[in-house]
Amino acid sequence: MKLNAADGMNYAPVGEKKAVVKPGEFVFSAARLDHGHIFGMCNALTEAGATLKYVWDPDPEKVAHFLKLYPQATPAASEDQVLQDPETMMVAAAAVTSERGPFGVKVMEHGKDYFTDKAPFTTMAQLDRAKETVRKTGKKYMVYYSERLHVEGAILAGYMVEAGEIGKVVQVMGVGPHRLGAPNRPGWFFVKEKYGGILCDIGSHQIEQYLFFAGEKDARVTSSRIANYANAAYPELDDFGDCAITGANGTTNYFRVDWFTPNGLRTWGDGRTLILGTDGFIEIRKYIDLAREKEGGNHVYLVNGSGEKYVDATGVTGYPFFGKLILDCLNRTEEAMTQDHAFKAAELCLQAQEKAVDLTPDVPGRK
Repeated sequence: MKLNAADGMNYAPVGEKKAVVKPGEFVFSAARLDHGHIFGMCNALTEAGATLKYVWDPDPEKVAHFLKLYPQATPAASEDQVLQDPETMMVAAAAVTSERGPFGVKVMEHGKDYFTDKAPFTTMAQLDRAKETVRKTGKKYMVYYSERLHVEGAILAGYMVEAGEIGKVVQVMGVGPHRLGAPNRPGWFFVKEKYGGILCDIGSHQIEQYLFFAGEKDARVTSSRIANYANAAYPELDDFGDCAITGANGTTNYFRVDWFTPNGLRTWGDGRTLILGTDGFIEIRKYIDLAREKEGGNHVYLVNGSGEKYVDATGVTGYPFFGKLILDCLNRTEEAMTQDHAFKAAELCLQAQEKAVDLTPDVPGRK
């Protein structure tokens, strides 16, 4: 599948095949194809050796498109056929954001692990219900935080932090600009009750990365802001958001997310992360190095006591999360990501959205 770097909604990285299981040892099905991230999720799972069995969505056009990319899948006659299938061990889904939590509960109650696109919830009640269902069923509610898990530059930076290259991490800063492409977005994308708000949505990537790089298991939102500066035609859209967080261990985080990527940029957003340590710092330019001829991202810059270093991480690390996730499901371990981590990132992005001060000038219909 060709990677469309300009289209964030359908950005689906393709990696090398590094199977951790044999065909048929780990079977998953795909459902609720409302966001293009489902393709990145399925790419990564199949590259790690998972066997894709069923695909289901109420929209036959979405299913037909999916089958062009994954002809090995069988179209299910109904959602129940997927949920009740004894061979399907995991359901991967990219539902409308407000439906991800309730659908995940249903999946787990049918005895299957659940792998959802971010953001995993739009309300605290959904998060609480998911936590309860995880405790009751013992199943996993895993989240596709793609801006770390599916970016080799971010993976390499994680290895550098773990190796002590910059000492103790004290702050993480991130920017997550995205191209809006409004005419190509579905209607639900502009309804706050359905998409959850910008800090809940794309802010979830930033918060998850902060918790990971800083090694924080708990944190609190100290301030957050949202606005609709330039999209009055979509009054419920937040086109800007920022947030400050303080971790339980005293680390700090600041991030900005927005829908203002100009059309002149070759990719859908100039996403960057800066990790400050006591002995150095790392910058990740995830998708592009501005005004350079080289296409692509994964640019990692490291500065510490030994000097300055640049690494193009493309092809260096692969995407280990997905193979680890498969093995976690089979072995009931937590090597890929702990459930607590996935839920804590979700909790903080919900809190950031709830606390946000709205800076929007007068926009009729703004909620």
